Amino acid sequence: MPIDFEQWVSDARQTWRSSPKRALFEAGYYAYCGVWLTVTSRRRLQLGTNVYDRDWDLLILLDACRIDALRHVASDFDVLPAASDIDSMWSLGSASAEWLSKTFTHDYADEIAETIYLSANPYSVKIFDNGFCAPPNAAPFGFPKRNTVKSSDFKQIYNLTRTHCDERYNVVLPVDLTDAAIQVGRNTDAHRYIVHYMQPHVPYLARAIADDRDMTAAERDAFDRLGSNGLDYATIKRWYIETLSYTLEWVRRLVENFDAEKVVVSADHGELFGEWHMNAHLTGLPHPKLKRVPWARTTATDTESYHPEPVVDVDDEGTDAVADDIVEQQLEALGYH
Repeated sequence: MPIDFEQWVSDARQTWRSSPKRALFEAGYYAYCGVWLTVTSRRRLQLGTNVYDRDWDLLILLDACRIDALRHVASDFDVLPAASDIDSMWSLGSASAEWLSKTFTHDYADEIAETIYLSANPYSVKIFDNGFCAPPNAAPFGFPKRNTVKSSDFKQIYNLTRTHCDERYNVVLPVDLTDAAIQVGRNTDAHRYIVHYMQPHVPYLARAIADDRDMTAAERDAFDRLGSNGLDYATIKRWYIETLSYTLEWVRRLVENFDAEKVVVSADHGELFGEWHMNAHLTGLPHPKLKRVPWARTTATDTESYHPEPVVDVDDEGTDAVADDIVEQQLEALGYH
């Protein structure tokens, strides 16, 4: 996040031309972010727990997954503990970029150097390769501390956004990330593995995939179209749960074809459906539905019941540059306009 008073004023003036109300909100929000990130970018003042302070061998991240949502579907998936046994913890971020920036820091350099990270989240490219700091717009003041590692600091990192963004849905699908994770798990040796799914984050693609069709405009941009053509929160929540369940089918396949004694299913952040009159997720928003994430413990055993075609080059360090426009296209498909 750049600290630039003149740019902050310029951004507000430009937005004012189309929406004075939005201009006032965004100016206030980005000023707040400057203060928030100045305070919380210092380790001793962070509000949340770093995943590296917990014990796990394989960490499976479901992007934007709420605790209540995972508990709601837990009985449908034998790879998850009972709903009452799904624990929780406070996340370091309320949005992906904030979580990535605060989790993978030089304070945990030794642990990160022994971690293989497979990601379907395009922010992993912007954060670790391009030095991006959330949020993208300028703040008028602040002194946030930049302490995030680079891609080369991981044992290995595989950004599937580079090679496996689905042309139809413009995101990395769970099948491709699962196949890559199984392949990497069988052919590498690391102290820790992280598999970061992009779902159940929008777009809500479960029904479209099941029907072998393109997504509707509402499924693609649900919150932007809330209230149009009868689209309400009940429908959006149903699509969200369906996308979560669809993704968990692939999580099931992963844990049945991966050896790890201590497995955790968690999230980088949660999601809002009208709480505080807000939707989705924003950097620096300390709402419990965003900041408190699931922590579901399970185990994984490779039954060798599934043998995917090779997805990644396991010897590739995964640090080749990705064109900025490709990353931006994927972020736009995820609702970051």
